[in-house]
Amino acid sequence: MIFWLCYNNYMYDLKSKKLFLLDMDGTIYLDDNLFDGAAEFLGLVKERGGRYVFLTNNSSRGVESYIEKMTRLGIRTTADDFLTSVDALIVYLNMNYGKNADGRKIYIMGTSSFKDQMADAGFNITDRLEDDIAMLIIGFDRELTFSKLEDACILLGRGVEYLATNPDWVCPTWYGSVPDCGSFAWMLEKATGRKPKFIGKPQPDMALLALEKFGYEAADALLIGDRLYTDIACGNNAGVDTAFVLSGEGTLADLETSQTKPTYVFENIEKILQEIK
Repeated sequence: MIFWLCYNNYMYDLKSKKLFLLDMDGTIYLDDNLFDGAAEFLGLVKERGGRYVFLTNNSSRGVESYIEKMTRLGIRTTADDFLTSVDALIVYLNMNYGKNADGRKIYIMGTSSFKDQMADAGFNITDRLEDDIAMLIIGFDRELTFSKLEDACILLGRGVEYLATNPDWVCPTWYGSVPDCGSFAWMLEKATGRKPKFIGKPQPDMALLALEKFGYEAADALLIGDRLYTDIACGNNAGVDTAFVLSGEGTLADLETSQTKPTYVFENIEKILQEIK
């Protein structure tokens, strides 16, 4: 086991944790490969009367697709086991712009699933360039085209409000990485000079939503993820303990240069399983 200790040189007993907030890609699985120990870890949490919630910045797919994927991987889940950046986005829009953004027309630069999720939630969504668009929201877009990028640049030139579901630079795959929403935002910034308001991790919203929804205190929770700048920062911002795993994007070298420090560092989810047994 590898761990990073930062509270009075005292290793908190992870067995006392009741709520586990889990990133997915790079933490529980990579593509369609479930990491060793992941299934046993999840089973043990439930066996002890605890709860796990998957937190993902990926806006490209809805919860139903995650349930299907977990089923393929041998993990039984329900919709209550997930909170996504789209959930955080919907809460943010309703709180800051009124219910369903008060009917503002929103251009979505994202997947069909992302657009459907927003439309199903009652928002006025379009993917066509129109005169009365008030807001541009971008996400991780596996269906990205140059036409969408051009529309985004035109809208940003008009001065519309601008949000992004997450700041992740890359999405991990079995062959390496592909550009994620943060990279798309960087590209648009270079083209237009505009930066978005980022939703999702590292903002604390998803972690705080999980605490409120399931009735836990911050001290009861542990957030586990493979990115310092999103996962671990989210947990730190929400006031919960964090475990940085080295099975995905992040490395030990990142710890040396990052201002964001986790409570613990583990090689992978299997090592955390060994600690809580």
